[in-house]
Amino acid sequence: MSERTRGMMNWLWEKKCLAVVKALERRNFTSVYCPAASDAAEYILKQAEDAQSVGFGGSMTVSDLQVTEPLQSMGKELLIHGNPNLTPEEKMMVMRRQLTCDLFLASANAVTIDGVLVNVDGVGNRVAAMIFGPKKVILTVGRNKIVDGGIEDACKRVRQQASPPNAMRLGKNTPCAMTGMCADCASPDRICNVTAVFERKPQRTDFHVLVVNDDLGF
Repeated sequence: MSERTRGMMNWLWEKKCLAVVKALERRNFTSVYCPAASDAAEYILKQAEDAQSVGFGGSMTVSDLQVTEPLQSMGKELLIHGNPNLTPEEKMMVMRRQLTCDLFLASANAVTIDGVLVNVDGVGNRVAAMIFGPKKVILTVGRNKIVDGGIEDACKRVRQQASPPNAMRLGKNTPCAMTGMCADCASPDRICNVTAVFERKPQRTDFHVLVVNDDLGF
């Protein structure tokens, strides 16, 4: 791709990201356009200054931002249930503590062009922490998560683009982890058990959505 073509595509994505930001604001979310992933990371670190505990929702998008070490150097208690050194009991304890942390960091599996956030979970801990409990929630959404259609298109994106690589990453014994395609399975390892649709900001949650003109996560 030439520089000229890349520049025009970036312009197109910027317009789309800004449209999503405005749509989210109409739905009462605090929404911010970030030209690059580094801008989202800077925003998160600023918002984390007053937080003592920071929960992580197991997001590859948040991992891409590389905020873990800076937060640790700020003296924050990091609640990361994906730490491989945790026992199953310790992992469950961390997930429960994320429900009442000062700052919860995650992403969305999809966002519609008119500002509806869609998340699909296996356990439900991630969407539970988004809805109520933490003092502040920040979702970072890369431009690759935007769908032009509605909720049905957002769910289709999750099934086709987000869940298969996530199931493979997590070592799940599901058809999509082997074939890369959703089979609407009944596997005990299925990671698509709970779907949460955010049509408006939850009333008691300080909810921020960062829309980034960059491809992040799955």
